[in-house]
This record gives sequence, C-alpha cells and structure tokens, in this order.
Amino acid sequence: MENIIECINLTHKYGNRLVFKDMNFNIEKGKIFGILGKNGMGKTTTINIMMGFLRPTSGKIMILGEESHKLSPRTRAKIGLLHEGHLAYDFMTVEQVEKFYSKFFPAWNKRFYYELMDIMKMNYDHKVGKMSCGQRSQVALGLIMAQDPELMILDDYSMGLDAGYRMLFIDYLMAYVRDHKKTVFMTSHIIQDMEKVIDDVIVMGYQKILLQKPIKEFLQNFHKFIFTSADDIKLKQDEVVANTESLKNTYTLYSFKELNDIKKYLDQKNITYSNLIESTMVLEEAFIGLTGKY
Repeated sequence: MENIIECINLTHKYGNRLVFKDMNFNIEKGKIFGILGKNGMGKTTTINIMMGFLRPTSGKIMILGEESHKLSPRTRAKIGLLHEGHLAYDFMTVEQVEKFYSKFFPAWNKRFYYELMDIMKMNYDHKVGKMSCGQRSQVALGLIMAQDPELMILDDYSMGLDAGYRMLFIDYLMAYVRDHKKTVFMTSHIIQDMEKVIDDVIVMGYQKILLQKPIKEFLQNFHKFIFTSADDIKLKQDEVVANTESLKNTYTLYSFKELNDIKKYLDQKNITYSNLIESTMVLEEAFIGLTGKY
C-alpha cells in the first residue's frame, strides 16, 4: 500500500539532550495511526518535524512525497493539523469561523463541519470567546474535517473533551475515515480511547521506538503473567522479560512470550513460584506494562 508518511533514520536533539535516535516508521494510506509515549518522549517533537516547524538533527520525514521542512503550499493544504490547542478570533461565532476558514482551503466542505457541530450540539451563534476548552476543541476538530484533508494530524485531540463528547467524536471520526479513505496520525493522553479507534500503534520509549505494530497484534502477542514467590526476585529486561513489577510476594511479568516459555524461563533461573496465571490486558495496561509506571 501507499505510504502517506515515511520517517527515515530520524534523530533529534535539543542542545545536548537526545530526544530520539534513528527512528523509522511508515504510515499507510487510509490507516488511523496512534503514537503513545510518556511526557517528554518526543510525540509533539515528531509532529513539529512532520509539519516543518522543526528541522531534525539528522534523518528526514517524507509527507505525501515531500520532505517535511520543504512542504509546498499545495501539499500543506492536504494536511489538517490540530496542534496543542484551539482557535484564535474570540469575537467570531461558530458560523463566522467556518466562513472565515473556508476561504483558505480549496477542498473545503462545510458539511463535515456542521455535521460535527450538530452532533456536539453547538449553537451556530455561540462566540468562540465564550466557549469552554472542550467546545473550542470541537470547533477546531470540525474545521479540520471541513478542510477535507488527505492527512489529519491530531496532537492530543481529546484536550478538554469530556467522556461523552470524546466518544461522539471518535464514532464520527471512524465513520469519516472509513467513508472518505482518510489517513490519521494522532496522539492522546487518554489511552483507552485510542484502543477503539487506531489501526496501528507506535510506542515511544526513552530515545527510541519500543514497538510498532497493528493494535490487535500488540494486544494479542503481549502478555501479562502474575505469580507468587517467597524468593527475592530481581529480573532484568532481556529477550523474554519486557518489564516486571512486584508487590510483597506477588510478581507481574510482561513478555511477548507464551505461558510455557515463561515457565521454562523461571525454571532455568531456579525461581520457586506458584499460582502462575496469564491476565488479559486493555491497551492502557499493555502500554504501562511495556514502558513501566515511572
């Protein structure tokens, strides 16, 4: 399939602080792609490089066939960006904002905007300056969809949206992407929402990508095992152990290996254990299991 985004050997530093090194990933056309990572791992930096706001220390990102810091106006018009925030023009109403923005985008389709406003129960005469943070997010998301972009980049799309409105937006987004064959690159601090909507996931760790997989494959192949032991166990990360946790005599081990492999591994380490079970995980648990709680 055609790649809308290609990240090639991307390295970036702020002064002497390395954010990530030799990062590589591709995003296929028509996919909803989620990037997960703790604060400071480089999610927003990656988006800034994508949009040409930052030049990487080395490597490059190709967007719709063009290098990110050399995007032509024609290509920029094909990208809808929600970036850490909301709208200016506090004196405008919902309707006036739409009319103002429509003049800048040749593929503008106001139907997408007003459909979302209706779903979110936004009054057309409501002024931006009197909106809550969540309402501003709704308007910003509607304006991005009205651009009818080939690629949507949503940096923490859920900012300010309560649970009900997030679910409404996610349902609308999924239908929009499916019906119009859009590509979406998104981040969110609310990981449980991402599980429902994304096709593929990147998990960013300290200075590198820890994982890039289809979301279903990640959740099927990454496992959480719980057991008890009287031993004082200190397991290090290796080809079997992705991460571990302990509380008194109860241990949790995260791994891409199966239950029988874990039994053999513990036996080889001469660890006395009992009550070894596998526990199912949702995406948020799997993310924490892979990256650690701290």
